[in-house]
Amino acid sequence: MSTGQRDPRLALLVDSIVRLSRGELSSRIEPSSARDEVDAVITGVNLLAEELEQVYEQFEKRVESRTAMLRQAHLDMMKMAMSDGLTGLANRVALMDAIEEALSLAENGDSPPALLLLDLDSFKNVNDRFGHDAGDRVLKEVASRLNQVVRDTDMVARLGGDEFAILLPAASLDIAMQVARRALEVLAERIELDNLNVHSRASIGVRVGTSGQNAEELLLDADTAMYAAKREGRSIIKVFEPVMLYSRQLRSQMATELRGAIASDELVLHYQPVVDLASHRILGVEVLVRWQHPVRGLIPPDTFIPLAEEIGVIHDLDRWVMTSSLRQLGQWRNDLHLDEDFQLRVNLSALELKQLDLVDFIRGLLREFDLPARCLVVEITETAIVTRGEVEMYSLLSLKQLGVGIEIDDFGTGYSSISYLRELPVSMVKVDRSLLAELDTRPGQHEFVAAILQLIRAAGLEAVFEGIETREQAQTLRDMGCSSGQGFYFSRPMPGDDMAALLTTTHHLRAEEHLEGARSTPSR
Repeated sequence: MSTGQRDPRLALLVDSIVRLSRGELSSRIEPSSARDEVDAVITGVNLLAEELEQVYEQFEKRVESRTAMLRQAHLDMMKMAMSDGLTGLANRVALMDAIEEALSLAENGDSPPALLLLDLDSFKNVNDRFGHDAGDRVLKEVASRLNQVVRDTDMVARLGGDEFAILLPAASLDIAMQVARRALEVLAERIELDNLNVHSRASIGVRVGTSGQNAEELLLDADTAMYAAKREGRSIIKVFEPVMLYSRQLRSQMATELRGAIASDELVLHYQPVVDLASHRILGVEVLVRWQHPVRGLIPPDTFIPLAEEIGVIHDLDRWVMTSSLRQLGQWRNDLHLDEDFQLRVNLSALELKQLDLVDFIRGLLREFDLPARCLVVEITETAIVTRGEVEMYSLLSLKQLGVGIEIDDFGTGYSSISYLRELPVSMVKVDRSLLAELDTRPGQHEFVAAILQLIRAAGLEAVFEGIETREQAQTLRDMGCSSGQGFYFSRPMPGDDMAALLTTTHHLRAEEHLEGARSTPSR
């Protein structure tokens, strides 16, 4: 080829290099038969293109792999964000999204959804008795059982703690009630996990959606119905009614007012005598707190004590009751002729028993009001000490060492195990009023109560029966060997001034009886 002619392969080379720079890696040039220097360059460019193509393919595979990994990680994160880590059920976020979707479909012609809210009854006792690991296993079993009672289109969710929800898209009230009843049936069956046997009954609130509702409103209505079920009893199903929402609003208002009731001196103390069943001598009094509401009047403790525990003011309430009642006892001891064995019985909540400064607090009050420790008896429920936690046991042992009496309250409504009572530093047991309600009407109740009394005495403990309302009940208990009790038959709870008057009157009567007896005794 003459120097004046341009080799066409050079143009091909330039074109191939340009295409490679654009990413056209499949570009190739066929070498000529000349096998000269230009062909050598062509071969080099072809090899470069082939290597670049292989590198790019490997890069694409890595990108695809990383993209797939990122996509899966995103899906996993979405699943984690939408599911409960313990049970694998949908969580609150997923439930709310599903409710919004079901309500949206209802606006477009579908039937409205139904929402069931379930709260396990007494689940806290499972954690307290067997530990949180056992509680987690029970929650998993509950989740599995609830999944068995729903359709594939339904959703079971855990909202946290021991609260669950079932969403039934396009469901009538009849269908919702059928699911609710099936849920109660499967939850009523005993759960057997290793050596753990428990029941996981629930309270259920039901709400069928209405036009214009959003997810939050539907959830609030179902939650309101569920709390109405819990207040009525165990294993109850309640369908939402508008009046429930009004009751809830009142309860919320009462919670706000209760927070300031202690500071504003709206709480008052009443006292109920504990008497000797043989002589009717007043052995002491139980302290009962009331709320003197400026609008609603005198509110009994059953109404606001659970509320105080729920909103976290029970500690302040306990301390106020302990301080005010010991101050009153100190005043009585100064003004009245009380017997040396006269005792003040004050209830302590489970939360208060966990306070590390409880013993120092009580010791300080006894010193401030110049009271002997033996004049105070603290009453605690069985559930407050069933776990035998370290702090609770420290408090009980320290109080006993201080000289304070310890009494188990409401015996017969909790676990009622004499064996564990013998291991606790308690000296008295107050038998719940429910055991006396059918004393004369239910066959075998008389023998049952007598057996409980004998068990308590065999454990070396003193029995006090509450809820004595008739002369016959008092006589029956006295014949059984019970020495003390309290109830409306002897006296209703009364304010401090009225109790002081009663204590003064009974003291004078006993003094007159003593003088009369002395006058009738012949001299020696």
